[in-house]
Amino acid sequence: MIKAVRVDYRLLHGQVAVSWTSALGADCLLLVSDTVKNDKLRLNAIKLAKPSGVKVVIKNTEESIEALKSGVTDKYKLFIICEDLGIAQKIMEATGEKSLNIGNTPFREGTKQYGKSANLTAEDEQVIKDMLNDGIDVYIQMVPAEKSIKCKSLFK
Repeated sequence: MIKAVRVDYRLLHGQVAVSWTSALGADCLLLVSDTVKNDKLRLNAIKLAKPSGVKVVIKNTEESIEALKSGVTDKYKLFIICEDLGIAQKIMEATGEKSLNIGNTPFREGTKQYGKSANLTAEDEQVIKDMLNDGIDVYIQMVPAEKSIKCKSLFK
């Protein structure tokens, strides 16, 4: 069962390992990235952040969709963390999930900051608008204790 889908370019770190995982009651984290498997430094950092008693699986977008559709993940209380909004959109389409948390997107040239941690390009904003039009509740929230910002109020 999918507990939540989140966008966080850092994938696994303290906020996810402690706050989100326990707030959701997740027992498995699916980290979806098309780049991290080829980055030994990031892989090692992720291994260090792994919460005790929680399974962590790292897959690319295609592998993730295949696993989610196959039913192999159904036995878990699954928390899916996507590296970027494009990946998240594909996961949302494949699973039919209707809620997306934007946790942390990096500052890049041409981004506009929303909340404390969401830095979005015009392309990111369009992806969010498309998801909103598809009936997905997209919100920005860094940690569970923080008040969420509904994207439908930002992008009308």
